Amino acid sequence: MLDYRYDVQLLIEGENLDEDVIYDYFVENFKGDCLIATGDEELIKIHFHTNEPWLVLQYCRSLGEIFDIVVEDMDRQARGLKG
Repeated sequence: MLDYRYDVQLLIEGENLDEDVIYDYFVENFKGDCLIATGDEELIKIHFHTNEPWLVLQYCRSLGEIFDIVVEDMDRQARGLKG
């Protein structure tokens, strides 16, 4: 059984984005693992495993425009189903 069911991946486009600040916010405010927050001041790539993907989407949207959003159910994938 997985501790965190959903694999969330997305891009954030904005201004003055700081990958370190975003990374720290995730660590302090969201339960999950496998966090990647990388990019530059205008574009950040997020990868995160969580049980509450809607919170991640809400936060990321507050930073800028979000796109290329993928939320996959890893539990379904582990059972051989489409996620």
